[in-house]
Amino acid sequence: MHRATILLAVILASSGWAQSASAADPQYARSLAATCFTCHGTDGRSVNSVPPSLAGQNKDYLLKQLQEFSDGKRPATIMHQHAKGYTREQLDLIAGYFASIIPGRAASAPAVR
Repeated sequence: MHRATILLAVILASSGWAQSASAADPQYARSLAATCFTCHGTDGRSVNSVPPSLAGQNKDYLLKQLQEFSDGKRPATIMHQHAKGYTREQLDLIAGYFASIIPGRAASAPAVR
């Protein structure tokens, strides 16, 4: 019976069921979006709007932009490289995450002492 349990786990994982289960976890979407924080600010709130803030943007708009970067249809310096690393489902989760964030000013980094 132990072998049957392992076999079932392998089948479910390879079928994408495990990824869908992870997608239901709100922290999964945030962890995917965290790769964007370096440039676009924590939770997509960029400092001085450069690069643009993503927080509170329309999900469909964000998803379209991400897909165009991924497909090479929109020119970019770095974004196409980032977007190509995600599945369509993951891009949808990232867009949904940023759309759910209330826009606002980013907090400035603390002064170095």
